[in-house]
Amino acid sequence: MGERGLQIAEELAEGKKRNSKMERLRKLWKLIAEKGLDALLISPPENLRYLAGFTGSSGWLLISGQSAILVTDFRYVEQAKGESPGFEIIQVKQELHDWLPRLICDLGWRKLGFESNFVSYESHHKVSEAIKAKQINLELVPTAGIVEQLRSVKEPEELILITKAVELADAALEQAKAIIRPGVTEKEVAWEIEKDLRQKGSEGVPFEIIVASGPNSALPHARPTDKTICSGEPVVIDMGARINGYCSDLSRTLFLGGANKTFQEIYNIVLKAQATAIEGTKSKMLASQADQLARTVIQQAGYGDAFGHGLGHGVGLAVHESPRLGLSSSDSLVDGMVFTIEPGIYLAGQGGVRIEDMVVLENGKARVLTKATK
Repeated sequence: MGERGLQIAEELAEGKKRNSKMERLRKLWKLIAEKGLDALLISPPENLRYLAGFTGSSGWLLISGQSAILVTDFRYVEQAKGESPGFEIIQVKQELHDWLPRLICDLGWRKLGFESNFVSYESHHKVSEAIKAKQINLELVPTAGIVEQLRSVKEPEELILITKAVELADAALEQAKAIIRPGVTEKEVAWEIEKDLRQKGSEGVPFEIIVASGPNSALPHARPTDKTICSGEPVVIDMGARINGYCSDLSRTLFLGGANKTFQEIYNIVLKAQATAIEGTKSKMLASQADQLARTVIQQAGYGDAFGHGLGHGVGLAVHESPRLGLSSSDSLVDGMVFTIEPGIYLAGQGGVRIEDMVVLENGKARVLTKATK
C-alpha cells in the first residue's frame, strides 16, 4: 500500500471510530432520557474510554441531548483534544464541588444523574452543599449501570481486540509450561509470564497474575509467594493480557508429575461442570441459570460447599464487568456479551482446581474464545 493509500486507510479507520463513538452516545442518551434525566455525570476511566476514547487517569464526562463535555485538568487537556475529537474539552483546576455547580448554571439542567457506585459520599455531600449555597435548582439523581449496560454487549471491533488479548494469554500459558518445574517459586513463574506477555505486545496486565501451588491453590485470589512448586501438587495459574485497553482472563490448573486420585477426581468434576455450562449457556437466559448449570454438577459430586464463587463475569475494558454470572445475579444474557466460565473446587489446606475460559454469545449460544489446552 502506497503512502496515500495508507493515509486514506487511516482516515477511514478514524472516521469509523468517530461514528462508533457517536452511536454509543446516541444509545446512552436514549437510556438517560428514559430515566427522566437532563444529563449524566460519568467518572469511571473505563466508561470515559468507551464513550470518548479518553485514556487519562483524571476526568469527567457530562452527557446530555445537546452536550458532550469532557472535563479534565492541565495534565490531560492536550491528550483529551487528540483522543476525544467532537467533545467539548474544559480544563479545571479545582475539585468536583468547585467547578460542577458553576458549569451547570450555564446549562439549565434540572436533573443530573451520577454514577452512585463511583461517586463517594464525601464528594456527593460537597457537591450538594455547593449547589444549595449557590441556590441552583438542580436535583442529583443516583444511577447505576447505565454505561455498563452498553459496554456489556461488544461491537465487532471490540471483539477483535479481546480475541487478540485472548491469543496472547493462550501463548503465554504454553510458554509458562516450559518453565514450571519442581523447585521454581510461584513468584518466579508469575514474573516470567508477565514478562512474556509484555514482550509479545500486551499493555500492563489487567490484574496481578496468580500462580498458586499446593495449599495456596485453595485460595481463589491467592498472590504469588516465595513457595517453591513441588511435584504432584496442583498449580493454579490465572492470568490475562490487555490490547488497546481490552482484557482477557484465563485460568488453568496444572499438575507436575500427575495428580493424586483425589485431585484427578476433582479436576474431572470441574472440567465436566465447565463443559456443561458452556454447552448449556444460551442467549436470553438468566445469568443465574448459567451459574446453576455448573453448580449442579459440582453439588451432585459432593463438593457444593467447595465452590464458593460465581461462575463468571463479563470481560472488556475492565477485567470484571457486566454481566455477572452468579446465583444472585439478575443479569440476562444476550448475543454479543463476552464473559468467563470458571467453575472451581477448593479444599482448604490441600489445594484447589479452577478452569477458566472466555466465551462470546453468538447466534444464541456460547462460542469459546480461549484455545489453551486443558
